[in-house]
Amino acid sequence: MVRWKHRIGPGKGRKDDKIRHAKAPSERFFNRELSQLAFNERVLALAERIDVPLAERLRFICIVSSNLDEFFEIRVSGLIDEMRDEAGTSSGWGPQATQWEHYLEISARAQRLVEKQYALFNHVLMPLLARRGIVVISHARRTPAQRAWVREYFEAEVRPLLAPIGLDPSHPFPQVMNKAMNFIVALEGKDAYGRVAATAILKVPRALPRVIALPPRLAPGQQAFVMLTSVIRAHLADVFPGRSVAGFSQFRVTRDSDLWVDEREVKNLRQAMRVELTQRHFGNPLRLEVLRTCPPQLELMLREQFQLPNEAVFRVEGPVNLVRMNQLVDQVSQPQLRWPTFVPAWPAKVTPSAGEADLFDAMRRGDILLHHPFESFEPVIEFLRQAALDPKVVAIRMTLYRTGTASVVVDLLVDAARRGKDVTVIVELKARFDEEANINLAERLEAVGAQVVYGVVGLKTHAKMLLVLRREEAPGKRGAPRSRLVHYAHVGTGNYHPTTSKLYTDFGMLTADAALCADIERVFTHLTSQNRLPKLVHLWVAPFTLHKRVLAAIAREASIARAGKPGRIVAKMNALIDEATVDALYAASRAGVKIDLIVRGACSLRPGVKGLSDNISVRSIVGRFLEHHRIYYFRNGGADDVYLSSADWMGRNLFRRIEIAWPVLNSKLKQRVIDEGLLPYLTDTTNAWTLGPDGEYRPPRPRKHGYSAQGALLQQLAAVT
Repeated sequence: MVRWKHRIGPGKGRKDDKIRHAKAPSERFFNRELSQLAFNERVLALAERIDVPLAERLRFICIVSSNLDEFFEIRVSGLIDEMRDEAGTSSGWGPQATQWEHYLEISARAQRLVEKQYALFNHVLMPLLARRGIVVISHARRTPAQRAWVREYFEAEVRPLLAPIGLDPSHPFPQVMNKAMNFIVALEGKDAYGRVAATAILKVPRALPRVIALPPRLAPGQQAFVMLTSVIRAHLADVFPGRSVAGFSQFRVTRDSDLWVDEREVKNLRQAMRVELTQRHFGNPLRLEVLRTCPPQLELMLREQFQLPNEAVFRVEGPVNLVRMNQLVDQVSQPQLRWPTFVPAWPAKVTPSAGEADLFDAMRRGDILLHHPFESFEPVIEFLRQAALDPKVVAIRMTLYRTGTASVVVDLLVDAARRGKDVTVIVELKARFDEEANINLAERLEAVGAQVVYGVVGLKTHAKMLLVLRREEAPGKRGAPRSRLVHYAHVGTGNYHPTTSKLYTDFGMLTADAALCADIERVFTHLTSQNRLPKLVHLWVAPFTLHKRVLAAIAREASIARAGKPGRIVAKMNALIDEATVDALYAASRAGVKIDLIVRGACSLRPGVKGLSDNISVRSIVGRFLEHHRIYYFRNGGADDVYLSSADWMGRNLFRRIEIAWPVLNSKLKQRVIDEGLLPYLTDTTNAWTLGPDGEYRPPRPRKHGYSAQGALLQQLAAVT
């Protein structure tokens, strides 16, 4: 039995443990979009905290902007598609009853979030950075020497890339790409042909940095920067000689970026995805960002051009697109303004020197659990490297969802294929915003003879699996050696992405367990052949068994609690949305099961409602690292079942993706998962927000000596410098 140092007593049971389905859905479930915005409010709160290093506070401002971009591109676009479908038109929106009211609520909350974000940026963080000698200098505040340098930079680097477009019947409003920065300019005077061209559009070159460092000699004792948009704004008159600039504004349009390909109709998915990607930049407009000082007539022109309602316009005070301020954070030279650096640990069973570790031998001695980013992702890379180089390895199977554009993982797979090994890679071409990178890596793998498979029609392959088949000698019946294929595997809750493995919390496991490896091999065979998936010993696989097994495990805890014994569920994930799973948790709560949920992002479950969810608590951990583990714990009468998974409890994961959950079988590793992946987060008093039955998240109370799960794990597992 595992050890818990946290309350595990039974909950308050009820004789009638059936959910009253007469309750309206809004009473049983929180709205997903509003819950997602609430998560971004929690991220923004990190930018307010004085215990967070100053440069990192600015980075959280940037993260919120990036998250909001994706929120509109994907989540809001789906809602607007529903409204357009009901209106029977492909452009323009209209008030479509509930959807329109829902959109207004989302827009108002997003507007408040952005307003708070810019207030924090302008009035708190930038003044604090200035006190530390890190300044962004506007045109009005530049010295003559700085203005001279900016002019030289403009003439040499910027002007050659500018292509202003004066609007007239032969020059209609240009195509504006998704999230591209532009200027709209009101002009007075006549052009070279004696015509009045009142408006022009000027695209800001993407090839140039948005945050430009000034030479140190021009700002002694400071680290000074200028914004590219400020450089252009200061020289707008030079871009339109002979005319005067009567008004201007930066503007940026966010478009629908959700790709759609009918996989049942296309003959070549990769080719179809390439075609679809060319259209992504010009999807339906969803949001317009302009400067608060934008002249009303220019804003109206933009709204009419993009057919957007007033609620879709975000008027900001400061740089449009704060995501680009990441470039300033990356250039900050004062290390004390960043998080302390740390060196991820290697597991004790493996020598920390990559070239000395025989991972096959280590895995034969027992499973190896890796806890990222506190422990290094390098053992996974080393496992693949040794597999690529080892002449005894005959085959490698792997799933790739996100790897990055320059991936050592792909390099090693290419090397393995060149060495004559049988390499099969399941590449997910539909990994959102990584589609092009994955198409390129798929083509690279095919070029060296690797077998590339694009998964199952209609499903995304989100499971993280790596299987190695190695020919080894073993004693025969009469002692004579005989050859056999031995399986080794890695499974994980996160992607095969060395960069994000330093930023996301995830568990991975290296294993030579015969039954588990056999299950993994059967899943790979299913993905390549698309034959029926046979019965598995250990793995739960979506969309076939994972949802059923989760519901069954929850129901079992409810039955145990009804019998008067302790029922206990602890689960950690990114999002909890699936209604059937939420209803099952409600039923378990009413039966007396004690349930603790650690849900980083969107959560539709309403905790602490009398007669519905009395025994359920929900908390969200938002800190330095992005919480990404998926852990399911069921007490099961003292058996203490612990599963790690690639899947959140969402409809898309449970029904529209290939996902896996696997049991942690070794008792010591099971205890480690609880001690490192659950208990610290249940006792966190620094980064834990508590969800109330009203849908509001309560922030952690300020404490002189608070406990941070992430901080404790860094101290426990990594070397902090």
